[in-house]
Amino acid sequence: MIATAGESATLEAAGSQAQGLLRVDQVRLAFGGLQALDGVSFDVPAGKLSSLIGPNGAGKTTLFNALSGLLRVQSGHMAFDGHAIESLVPERITALGLVRTFQIARGFPMLSVFEHLMLYGQAQPGEQFWSALTGSRAAREREAELSERAWAIACQLKLDHVIDNRVTALSGGQKKLLEIGRALMARPKMILFDEPAAGVNPTLAESIGDHLQAMVRGGMTVLIIEHDMALIGRISEHVIVMASGRTLAQGRFEDVRNKPEVQDAYFGARR
Repeated sequence: MIATAGESATLEAAGSQAQGLLRVDQVRLAFGGLQALDGVSFDVPAGKLSSLIGPNGAGKTTLFNALSGLLRVQSGHMAFDGHAIESLVPERITALGLVRTFQIARGFPMLSVFEHLMLYGQAQPGEQFWSALTGSRAAREREAELSERAWAIACQLKLDHVIDNRVTALSGGQKKLLEIGRALMARPKMILFDEPAAGVNPTLAESIGDHLQAMVRGGMTVLIIEHDMALIGRISEHVIVMASGRTLAQGRFEDVRNKPEVQDAYFGARR
């Protein structure tokens, strides 16, 4: 029996989802004589919280920079939701629904928390000259929708009491939460978090972990870089281990951490 074009497309999409919402295949990237990514390959399953772990210098953040379009890989393939992304610019990757945060929280010092959240909303009426100039009814309605979403996200992340504060007045932990909020404003299918709990107190780290799990329960896919093994063990459903720009293992945290090659590369010695 021969499938129709529509059936073939459906089967292809289903196969892509079964293999992973995000796919990295034999990706290589060198800086001069330093091979930062040396054939790294893995899949990230849809609708799960996955973690990318490994020692410093393993290539984790470099890979995130490549996945978000900030760096161009020299060989290999990267695909998100069935779309090749290795040649796309950051705004095109974001438009597909793949968003990332940064290890060091960034922001505009003169803007408030509310303004930062609004800035990351999609389909901004102010991005079109005529809509911004005339203030059409459609533009006003979209602005109201984004305002409601910004307020809801601020409440969700317990930032509502500082929503009018400038970002420079926030604590380090609040800046981390704002990074999460800005990513959520883009309504992504998947978020790449670069050390979301780094530099915060243990109580806030636990809270951030809870927020990430809540996103996944809401249907989002999450991939985090994190060094807190206790947090990884608590929240991750799938773990990928990197070392020296290569993939060592992937699977459940309980299984992966006991592999000799992982203990040698990440933990320093076999147990």
